[in-house]
Amino acid sequence: MIFAGMFLLGCLLGCAGTGGAGLTIALLTVGYSVSIHTAIAVSLSCMTFTVLSGAISHYREGEVLLKSGLATGAAGILGALAGTRMAFLIPPRFLAPATAIMLLLTTALFYVQLFHSHLIADFVARNKQTATGNIFYLRCCLIGLVTGTLSGAFGIGATAFIQISLMLFFGVSLYQAIGTTMLIIFPIAAAGGLSYLFSGMLDPYVFIQTLAGLTVGSFIGAKFTHLIPKEILRYIMIAMPLIGGLALLTH
Repeated sequence: MIFAGMFLLGCLLGCAGTGGAGLTIALLTVGYSVSIHTAIAVSLSCMTFTVLSGAISHYREGEVLLKSGLATGAAGILGALAGTRMAFLIPPRFLAPATAIMLLLTTALFYVQLFHSHLIADFVARNKQTATGNIFYLRCCLIGLVTGTLSGAFGIGATAFIQISLMLFFGVSLYQAIGTTMLIIFPIAAAGGLSYLFSGMLDPYVFIQTLAGLTVGSFIGAKFTHLIPKEILRYIMIAMPLIGGLALLTH
């Protein structure tokens, strides 16, 4: 049952170009009664593989900016390690609603990014011209550290935060932001997953089923991104974190 549910979720994640850690946590905790810390450990560990398969598909489509992705992802490793240390200190009764709030905030960011991009158009154009030299790497480091910390502490992939940051500070297109984000999440998820593994919070049985379902689904789903009208893709991206956040809050 876990495999079947994660396969369907993986297909959606691959289409939308999201890591889906938050929604995976919601499904594990609400649907399969897995503890929140274990769900975060499994989710981040699995996301290491699911975003890798998705990133490969997007790279073949020419939608991954390697320089931005590698620099931001490297900084994200440090953020993820710091974030997991924070999560270990947060009791489960507080960690679940905190994750839900982050997912709802993700929904809000996606809404602004996808439906009101005109509000940030001038800012995007201005920053695109200045994203060179040391400024480029400074922005990569800051984005990586912040989003990595959020991922490690609350179990989310910070997809919305990364995508909107790429668009705001580097002026990339939506499809380039989707593909590059999957590359950035890879080292963040790997670092966070290993940290939870060494802490003894990773359940191998749940991990294997979740990994198998998400990996296959994500790889297949990524191939359909260009077949889905951009308007529908926008609603999918907004709906997923919204559903996950509400599920965690009402559980």
